[in-house]
Amino acid sequence: MADVVRTFLPVLLTAAALLVLRRRLPVLFWWLAGYPVVALRVLVSYRATMDACGLTVPASAVRRATARMMGRQAAPVPPRRSLPLPTGSGLVIRLRMAAGQAPEDFTASADRLRHAWGVHAVHVRPTKPGRLELRLIGWDVLAEVRPARRALGTGPLSLPLALREDGRWHVRDFRTVPHELILGATQSGKSVYLRNLLCGLARQPVVLVGIDCKWGVELAPFAPRLSALADTPDRANDLLDALLAEMEARFRLIGLGGGAGTDTALTSDVWGLPDDVRPVPVVVVVDEVAELFLAASKDDEKRRDAMVTKLIRLAQLGRAAGIYLEVCGQRFGSELGKGATMLRAQLTGRVCHRVNDESSANMALADIAPEAALAATSIPAERPGVAVVGDSSGGWTRVRSPHLTLDDAAAVCRDTSALVPELPRLDPFRPAVAVEAAGSVPPAAAAPTARPVTE
Repeated sequence: MADVVRTFLPVLLTAAALLVLRRRLPVLFWWLAGYPVVALRVLVSYRATMDACGLTVPASAVRRATARMMGRQAAPVPPRRSLPLPTGSGLVIRLRMAAGQAPEDFTASADRLRHAWGVHAVHVRPTKPGRLELRLIGWDVLAEVRPARRALGTGPLSLPLALREDGRWHVRDFRTVPHELILGATQSGKSVYLRNLLCGLARQPVVLVGIDCKWGVELAPFAPRLSALADTPDRANDLLDALLAEMEARFRLIGLGGGAGTDTALTSDVWGLPDDVRPVPVVVVVDEVAELFLAASKDDEKRRDAMVTKLIRLAQLGRAAGIYLEVCGQRFGSELGKGATMLRAQLTGRVCHRVNDESSANMALADIAPEAALAATSIPAERPGVAVVGDSSGGWTRVRSPHLTLDDAAAVCRDTSALVPELPRLDPFRPAVAVEAAGSVPPAAAAPTARPVTE
């Protein structure tokens, strides 16, 4: 008996250590045990799995003739593949499709491939005509998400916000997707996504503007880094007027820059202007957009119509002027009133967390892909932070943002308060706490003054 214990004890201890490692450090477990096992399984069963999933094609005439000469029958031919290459969350196989095959054939068989190879998920991505990439995910990467450890090659107005279900990071690039709609019910993780966004922008030379008609309860903790904050509908209306005036002045600057002479390159947006005259970008965060649509009297209706019209103008024209919108809300539907659908159409990016009604998910994602709206309605309540991200190209994926507490986010905004650019048109809306924080910063640490756009 003692000999049996001594023989099997190391095996049991190794198995127990691997189980603990799989739960606590899934990345390390994948590199030590997961990748070798899955890669070997793929290499051994590749041909049989492709044949069982209907992803093979008949052999060529030459191969069939050769097989007949040898008294055999030519087997179906699977797509040519590369060696399984490891990644941080799984492995990648690059395929060269045979004649007559399409990426949709592999997408339809992704679930069968997942079960055949014993992985958490299989994602198909076309890379070029005739070639695609199979990305096998070793475990549920959205179970626990940590902030990105490296910059991921991002530039100005571009920052990684959430981890995708295929193991890559969802990067929010304002210059590619200028405006975005963020929806999510209470405790869905929408606020955490917004905190990551604001903290990422707070470290960059960007004007941050907040509109929070819930008396500023959501955006007030970030006031030290905000250049303007409107906490009531009346102040929001006035702030939108100031933003429209800034946008018009920037368009006049672009027109002057484009006609400055033959030595000046023509441009239709602020990014084509020289660095010494280019105005600083502005990101406008609207929290709980439904508050801007609500009206209790005729006067409120007039103000509501005026604010919605101004938001639509900013969404239509703001990109060229370097003004970008982040519109957030618990729900969003056409029943909010006139202009809701038109505003939604201008918001290219869509982020939908768990919502309380199907119409909000359809409003956010149904025009992109019906299956994306269905995926958003199936997000479980015990997974806060999980969302479906899509854009006007029709692509969508599940993501989850790393958890960030309100205290940590507010501390980042306090530490970066010296980076607040000066924009004279927004001075009347500067939060009082932001002015006090700026006054306490030593002169040597003060941010360089942004060049305002003159009339």
